[in-house]
Amino acid sequence: MIRNTGQKEHIVWLDVIRLAAILMVIGVHCIDPFYISPAMRGIPEYTHWATVYGSLFRPSVPLFTMMTGLLLLPVRQPLGTFYKKRIFRILFPVLIWSVLYNMFPWFTGVLGLPENIIGDFFCYTQGHESQALGDSLKDVAMIPFQFSFKENHMWYMYLLIGLYLYMPFFSAWVEKATRKEMRAFLAIWFVSLFLPYMSAYIAPYFGVGYLFGESTWNAYGLFYYFAGFNGYLLLGHYMKKGNDWSMARTLATSVILFGAGYCITYTGFAAAAADSMSTEADMELFFTFCSPNVAMMTAAVFLLMQKIRIRRQTIVRLLANMTKCGFGIYIVHYFLVGPFFLLIGPSSLPIPLQVPVMAVCIFAVAWAFTALVYKLLGKKAAYIMG
Repeated sequence: MIRNTGQKEHIVWLDVIRLAAILMVIGVHCIDPFYISPAMRGIPEYTHWATVYGSLFRPSVPLFTMMTGLLLLPVRQPLGTFYKKRIFRILFPVLIWSVLYNMFPWFTGVLGLPENIIGDFFCYTQGHESQALGDSLKDVAMIPFQFSFKENHMWYMYLLIGLYLYMPFFSAWVEKATRKEMRAFLAIWFVSLFLPYMSAYIAPYFGVGYLFGESTWNAYGLFYYFAGFNGYLLLGHYMKKGNDWSMARTLATSVILFGAGYCITYTGFAAAAADSMSTEADMELFFTFCSPNVAMMTAAVFLLMQKIRIRRQTIVRLLANMTKCGFGIYIVHYFLVGPFFLLIGPSSLPIPLQVPVMAVCIFAVAWAFTALVYKLLGKKAAYIMG
């Protein structure tokens, strides 16, 4: 459903996709403590449901990328204007919150709090907690180059800035390309999605561990130039006109795509999780965002949600506000994962409900906080919340 705001079209079903993507990404992060916590990871039921939800929520980041392609391709602004509007808009909030995340351990020491509170907030730091000012400043100094375990979710900001840098140049081709040419690009991109599995299962049989021209002196093989998140950008643009299929056809296609993708994702990850010899790379292989199984799940969600129609204006306005606050919700939510896990993890709430309840609660608190900052600071809030 598209409603006319007088100035520009507002795509309501896109707000619904954004809501789903935000809940998914929060859900993914809610799962982390179940694997990392020594008290939880030894309980098979926790591992099982973490695998169920971890597989279910994989379309999160690809959905964000598709929305970016839908909204911004082709780029209609001069290079400098586009960079200023897009990159500078997120740069200040990213820097501010990255500093806050990385200085948090030192703040806890200043307040006289126990060192293990750092691991309670950020599960990936467990066993490596430090309240030393020098360690916090070292992580702050690394912000231009890499995220830390205290702000794992900020990896997406590096990706997003990279996409913004790339888009004006990609846009020049997109603007001139026919639908047939776009389908050809997407077909080659889809082949490239198999590369992680080919590298893991086929390349070792060649003895050197490389495929398609890759080597010790060349990391850029045959499919490199079509690989990565640019395919999701183009797919979002390609699908921007909406879905004119019947509901029956849409539902059938979405169920098949999502079901097949989910089965591959769940089965692969569960097998890796059950193998005590699995490395971190083995564990993440079937969770790879740029893989055929995740791409199928993402396309299924996008197709189905394009059919959503919302006519109640109260809901439309709430979704619009959520969209306005979406970036802020994303950057602040990671502060809440640890505390809510401490509240809900040991509770009597049935294990299958713990991740969804955590995700909804974290989403609600992060949204309320972001909305409050916007209400108090007005337009200036954009420098803090994006």
